Amino acid sequence: MIMHGPLFTPFLAPWLMVLACASAQAQGVYRIVGPDGKVTFSDRPAADAPAQQTMRSLAPADADPSANAALPYELRQISTRFPVTLYTGSDCTPCDGARNLLLTRGVPFTERTVSSNEDIEALQRLSGSTNLPFGTIGGQRLAGFSEGDWTQYLDAAGYPKQSQLPGNYRRPAPSPLVAAKPVEPASAAAKPPAQSARKERTPPPVNEAPTTPSNPAGIRF
Repeated sequence: MIMHGPLFTPFLAPWLMVLACASAQAQGVYRIVGPDGKVTFSDRPAADAPAQQTMRSLAPADADPSANAALPYELRQISTRFPVTLYTGSDCTPCDGARNLLLTRGVPFTERTVSSNEDIEALQRLSGSTNLPFGTIGGQRLAGFSEGDWTQYLDAAGYPKQSQLPGNYRRPAPSPLVAAKPVEPASAAAKPPAQSARKERTPPPVNEAPTTPSNPAGIRF
């Protein structure tokens, strides 16, 4: 007996839904970060190159492996691949917010302070702006502080949501963005040439012989 039309549709509907779900799971879900930093999820990869490059910008960066030796293995691997650096200034409330987020979440990070003119020029070359805070997570740059944006990128890098730092961990002290140059000692003032201890003495005048009627020229013999 062959089933046709409406009689066949109700029988297959549940199976079609199962197959559709299985197909969606097989395709996978893609996390896409647009050029403006907005994160979306889709069952298709991003078609535009900038979005893909934004994800690739979370690339491994150079890091000092000895600096994270005291960290748990997984956290050490993450912080080596995606090191976090925070650039801050004094009397900067958003800077405090970014720092507190990293501290509360237990993210190992390096803090660079911006205070001198040299620091400001270096920040301008690095970020294209002088606004603070500024941060990097691997190759990803974050201008300003938005807790939602910073949280998304920390999640994407794989940092745990709760602190896993050991009790003996000590965060590196903040340091200036540009190392202070050693102060050169003032050059010694040019000293006038030392005067000779011995002054040339003017020879005493030769006593002239007294003139007399017999020696009118005063000639000495």
